[in-house]
Amino acid sequence: MNALRIIGAGGHGRVLADIAEGMGYREISFLDAGYPKLHESGAWPVTGRPEAQDEADVALGIGDNATRLSFFETLTQTPVTLIHPSAVVSPHAEIGAGSVICAGAVVAPFAKLGQGCIINTCASVDHDCVLSDGVHISPGARLGGGVFVGARTWIGIGAVVREYKSIGSDVMVGAGAAVTRNVGDGARIGGVPAKEF
Repeated sequence: MNALRIIGAGGHGRVLADIAEGMGYREISFLDAGYPKLHESGAWPVTGRPEAQDEADVALGIGDNATRLSFFETLTQTPVTLIHPSAVVSPHAEIGAGSVICAGAVVAPFAKLGQGCIINTCASVDHDCVLSDGVHISPGARLGGGVFVGARTWIGIGAVVREYKSIGSDVMVGAGAAVTRNVGDGARIGGVPAKEF
């Protein structure tokens, strides 16, 4: 495969580098604002700042949803989608540009992911779910069938969302929460059942 430049050399960026290796990329490096002081991250070199894009494929290794989406406007090319070899992704699912599906994750038939989404380790997105741009489903979180999630929303580790519920944009769902009702834009919720805090 082509060379890959990952914007962002933090923990999420290193996860992307590991996924990219599993997909067959052999020349992987980071572009990070800490360059030149930062010259490596894990097993991979940091070769420049984010604006130093070249002809290589590019991926967004930025965990913050809003920041990740803002980079789409600065890129000279469409970011690649990275899918870990152990993930299970239905051929009937739609995956937006620049999205990442981590190890052990499941994306079921007719799920639709916008651009720049993260489906983290062992998370699952069931049939007919719709995720808007920049959504992050944290490790072990589960979405029942037909769930809608608005832009830039973060679903915390181990949270569950009951089937056919709607979660607005810019929502934070706490770790281990059980979402059993619809949630409006900008809410911060947690607990079992989940309530605003």
